[in-house]
Amino acid sequence: MIRLINLVAIALFIIIAIILFKFNLVCEVTINGQSVGYIADKDEFEAKVNQIINKEEESKLFTVIENMPEYKLKLASKVEETNEDVILASLQENAETTYKLYSVTISGEEITTVGSLEEAEKIVDEMTEKYEDDIKLDIGIVDKITTDKKIESTVKVASTSVDKEIKAAVKEKKEEEAKQREIESRTVQGVYLEVTPVSGIITSRFGNRESIRSHGHTGLDIAAPYGTPIKATADGEVIFSGYSGGYGYVVKISHGNGIQTYYGHCSKLYVETGEKVEAGDTIAAVGSTGNSTGNHLHFEVRVNGTEVNPQNYLYN
Repeated sequence: MIRLINLVAIALFIIIAIILFKFNLVCEVTINGQSVGYIADKDEFEAKVNQIINKEEESKLFTVIENMPEYKLKLASKVEETNEDVILASLQENAETTYKLYSVTISGEEITTVGSLEEAEKIVDEMTEKYEDDIKLDIGIVDKITTDKKIESTVKVASTSVDKEIKAAVKEKKEEEAKQREIESRTVQGVYLEVTPVSGIITSRFGNRESIRSHGHTGLDIAAPYGTPIKATADGEVIFSGYSGGYGYVVKISHGNGIQTYYGHCSKLYVETGEKVEAGDTIAAVGSTGNSTGNHLHFEVRVNGTEVNPQNYLYN
């Protein structure tokens, strides 16, 4: 009996020796029930997983690995290699980190994002001081909770992004102001003289006294080649289109509010009395009809029937 027990013990020893010679005791790692490989030391591996989760990073709130690994002891052939680094790399790739960032906004639109409130405040203060004399800025800071850490590389780069947007806004504001000043300068009794009738050289100004006439000049003479298109300077209604004494062929337009414009010495007329026109419409062509010494447009502006200097509004 004792001999039998000894034989069994020897057999078991031999079997265990063979197993230990051919196999290793390892941890099989599974994720979502699927085997992803083997590791030699579970505690050491879990410590590395925790390093991924607890890694310190600017603006980080937390890191989550959605599908954490599970472990099971297993005998594996010694030809089977552990792949701890590959498994860790896969976990790292699938880890999702949430950040708290700060976006600088202009009129509610995000312009740039930085990693700290202090950086955002620095940019806002800098831009507010720089442009306080140019434009009233609707500039602010909003918290941004995100898993996409897209921030400007430095505060300087972030400031440049904001500065570019503000410069564009300042430029737009100045252009709008210049346009408004132009509109105001070209507006008479609420009528905006939007379009210059022709481009050319002024050969006779308002009020000039010359041998060709017995009175002061009632408008401007603008020299231009024969046939040059003449444009209506503002919306209105044609109140006369035809031949009229010293004006030669002339178009007269009423723009409302007591404002009328005259276009004289034309070679051709393209509109008829009673026709509605818009600013920029071609109404006639330059000529030298009537009391004229050469091809030009005689342009008048009348306010409640009285001639005024067109250069108060156009050809400045």
